[in-house]
Amino acid sequence: MSKVAAIQMASGPNVKANLAEAEKLIKIAVQQGAELVVLPENFAIMGLSENDKVKIAEQFGTGLLQDYLRQQAIKHNIWLVGGTIPVCSEEAGKVYAACLLLNPEGDVVARYDKIHLFDVTIEASNESYTESETIMPGNEIVVVDTPFGRLGLAVCYDLRFPELFRAMMEQGMEICALPSAFTSLTGKVHWESLLRARAIENLSFVIAADQGGYHVGGRETHGDSMILDPWGLVLNRLPHGTGVVIANIDIAKLEHTRKMFPALEHKRFHCSFDSK
Repeated sequence: MSKVAAIQMASGPNVKANLAEAEKLIKIAVQQGAELVVLPENFAIMGLSENDKVKIAEQFGTGLLQDYLRQQAIKHNIWLVGGTIPVCSEEAGKVYAACLLLNPEGDVVARYDKIHLFDVTIEASNESYTESETIMPGNEIVVVDTPFGRLGLAVCYDLRFPELFRAMMEQGMEICALPSAFTSLTGKVHWESLLRARAIENLSFVIAADQGGYHVGGRETHGDSMILDPWGLVLNRLPHGTGVVIANIDIAKLEHTRKMFPALEHKRFHCSFDSK
């Protein structure tokens, strides 16, 4: 059995302040026994415009944000899912929304670049988002071995695409880490339903770390970070405000659930995920 944590924040345009807040919350999670900590999407910056993240983009392998994640993993002796950070792409003016997994030695064990980009209009709240203007989509599924189980990485809008999660499950996923910045309006109606569906469909644990609150640019994110078990039950959650969600995950429980309810063995179709 392992203790894991999801961090909930309301990040703003001040990178230094965001990193200080994240460090405080990581420390709280570690004090409560967390061995795996998941930060939310855009934990280091939620800017006044989408271009703000492009301005602080780093070359993969070096930079302030990557050094910060390494320091936190080493200092607290934890596995750390670094939300997303902007990493330079091949195209000027665009970045990858990179989710890094670091081990307690500070090594980057895996990198997942957000595949599905949030290009939508929400009429009810007069919100419009076009992530593809500043973000390059990734094209690789990421599932890796950890001491806690086979961990898959996904980000926010990915949650709406069950074929991605099924493809991760076919690569052995037992736990999914999902850094997010779900909008307030869509979160109220879809967030929990989608999380529970992905956990149930794939008989997997889900650690969903969401941005939650009001942001300087006028955006409001949903929050309600939560950890779910393979039966779709919510083990713990934080509906509002900045804070930490802690829960125990037990791979033996997952194995027992999959054995007693072998839906994954009953598949008649296999996923052929194509991100291009």
